Amino acid sequence: MLAGKGQTFEGSIRWSMSMEITDPATKKEMEQAQQKLNDPETQAELKEMQEKMNDPQMKKMMESNPQMKAAMEAAMKTAGSGGAPASMSNMMPKGMVMKIKGGNMVSVMEGGMADGMEVLHLKNQPATRINRADKTYSKMPEGKVVPPSQPKMISTGEKMTLLGYACEKYIVEIKEQDKTVTQVFWTTKEIKDMDMKAMSGQGMGQGGQAMFYDKMEGVPLRMEIASPQGKMIMEITEIKRLKLNDSEFVIPSGFKEVKMPGY
Repeated sequence: MLAGKGQTFEGSIRWSMSMEITDPATKKEMEQAQQKLNDPETQAELKEMQEKMNDPQMKKMMESNPQMKAAMEAAMKTAGSGGAPASMSNMMPKGMVMKIKGGNMVSVMEGGMADGMEVLHLKNQPATRINRADKTYSKMPEGKVVPPSQPKMISTGEKMTLLGYACEKYIVEIKEQDKTVTQVFWTTKEIKDMDMKAMSGQGMGQGGQAMFYDKMEGVPLRMEIASPQGKMIMEITEIKRLKLNDSEFVIPSGFKEVKMPGY
């Protein structure tokens, strides 16, 4: 995924992630979903589902059907620990850790519904989701993120220092039907061993906005993605150069291949 002329970086990168919903209609939908989640009848159903999942026969059935297990576990994550209602904000990811070595990368989500989701990106191979709890892996659907229209990129000349690196601000505007999606990137040219151009076209989630564009210069340390629904901010909070074990960039031995849930 990250193979490139300047890609000699080996180590880990930690991102923080936050999302603010600003669209009134989306806010209303989330409030309604929260009310539904807090409803005693819904909580009773979730409690019953949890009890069924703990049943030895059901556990055995789920072990033989990883897709069903993943779906049920995702449903249970909408309830807080001990069956207490979870806020909708707690369903959003809080961060991500990326480990890079030799042009390969593994990313692990932190927090929210996707907590612990691990994706392995190997050179010239499709991304692979790894589920260590179930000892399974799934090839993720291929396909490069293609913006709905040619992005308009503006180099603003604005400067900001992040993690001690001098950064420059880029604004990217993309037309989606009759609306404009605006992305802001703060990139630095001071990190010489990391080549992010190979990330152009890589998206945040299925069908998500691109994490980098090939006309940009440098390494993005902060991204601000504004959409009609709200705003998401991703910022690198830590860069560590360290030796990583090759075993972190392979599908573990004995893991079984299964189809991606929902595909």
